[in-house]
Amino acid sequence: MTIHQKFLTRSQENEKIFEYIEIFYNRQRLHSSNEYMSPTEFEDKMLHLEMVS
Repeated sequence: MTIHQKFLTRSQENEKIFEYIEIFYNRQRLHSSNEYMSPTEFEDKMLHLEMVS
């Protein structure tokens, strides 16, 4: 998604925004609270540590 991207309909715009938030921002973006790992990486690490313990 680019800042100046044009959409033909409001629905297309909403779909792209939802996609960005759900796919990138919430799942892939590095989070300082997760030791700068993506949520998926952090979850995998915690599961591994739990299994090792």
